[in-house]
Amino acid sequence: MRRKDREMDENFAIDILDTCDYMTMSMIDEDGEAYAVPLSMARLENKLYFHCALTGKKIDCLRKHPKVYITATRDLHLVPEKFTTEFASVFVEGHAKEVLDDEEKILGLRLICERYAKENMENFDQAIERSLERTGVWVVEILNLTSKRKKY
Repeated sequence: MRRKDREMDENFAIDILDTCDYMTMSMIDEDGEAYAVPLSMARLENKLYFHCALTGKKIDCLRKHPKVYITATRDLHLVPEKFTTEFASVFVEGHAKEVLDDEEKILGLRLICERYAKENMENFDQAIERSLERTGVWVVEILNLTSKRKKY
């Protein structure tokens, strides 16, 4: 990190991962080009789970090149009088892997739903019964993470 004065510790990075609205995952596509998608992810220890379709460009990318980079930003405030912004951000380097075990798939989906749909968890089991077979779940093992904050 170039600006060491803005670097934050691992606990700060984890807090951003656990409280940001969404994360953006970048990867390499089948042509060697950059490809990025916003995702609703949930963390458990050093893993980030996300759900997706069973096929598509993102899946093709991950199967060919499982190395991913994830960013998330929080606490964004414009400071127009200084021509800048305040923010808190995290950068993750990781390795993506498809979850094939039903128990782990359900765990990943439960984590995501508890984070983004907590008020509807009484319907979780019924939703799993209807959609588990047609829902993809991937896990990203966090290999490295850094975070920084700019505040005036």
